[in-house]
Amino acid sequence: MSRLFWCGFFTLWPIVAIVACAISPAMNWAFPDNEPAATELGRRIDDLFYLILIIVTIAFIGTMAALSWALWQASKEDKPKAWFTHGSHNLEMVWTIVPSGILLFIALYQVDVWAMYRMRSSVDEDAYLNNVVAEVTARQFEWRIRYPAPGTRFKDAADIHDWLSQPRAGDLYTVNHLHVPVNKQIVIWLKSGDVQHAFFVPKLRVKQDALPGQAIDIWFNVNKAGDYDLLCAELCGWGHYKMRGRLSAVSETDYQQALQDLKNYQEDDGVDDQPVARTTSP
Repeated sequence: MSRLFWCGFFTLWPIVAIVACAISPAMNWAFPDNEPAATELGRRIDDLFYLILIIVTIAFIGTMAALSWALWQASKEDKPKAWFTHGSHNLEMVWTIVPSGILLFIALYQVDVWAMYRMRSSVDEDAYLNNVVAEVTARQFEWRIRYPAPGTRFKDAADIHDWLSQPRAGDLYTVNHLHVPVNKQIVIWLKSGDVQHAFFVPKLRVKQDALPGQAIDIWFNVNKAGDYDLLCAELCGWGHYKMRGRLSAVSETDYQQALQDLKNYQEDDGVDDQPVARTTSP
């Protein structure tokens, strides 16, 4: 009974792994709300995730199969003589070269994904300069957002860094609600006002640490309009759990309208601009 139980036990898990690996891409079990990524970069990251999942599943199945076979053989009454493998040069070469080859393959496979994510050369320079959407400053425990003045066009990277170091007249400010245009490559600059935070939008697969004393740029293209959770992915203090914002991907028209509404709200002094009717005494 013990022999059948333990061999069956270790044989069961490879079967479970095969089933889980087969249906996981269809069910999107590993991702938020069972939805595909809303960015092209996110889809590439998902593909990389599934590749690693398949490799790990194959390795797990092989390991469990070898363990089940070894248990079955060792439990026989007329079991064969043990095979002493300690110090085997051939085995050492196999389990050194094979894992190294797998890791090298993954490293080369993900080069394009990493370039899309963090290499400036992968971004069109004109689009980069003209589509800086906002500066996002993380602080305990909120996201402070500053948009360039409506109609602002940056001349070059130096002009962007000048804007980052010194606010300009006409800049727009808000907290915890970031608007971006949909189907357009955008650029966001991240800062931290105190400790290390992390700008994380799970459904976009966009994640980047915000570090004190640095301005870090990220770029992505949201291909589906909607509201997305903006979270902090670093344990940044007692209020970390409530550091939650919202990223709204909207049409270009709605995006410009949102900026205009923010401008009107920011410039509203609370005074009615309508002329006051004056009465004269008889």
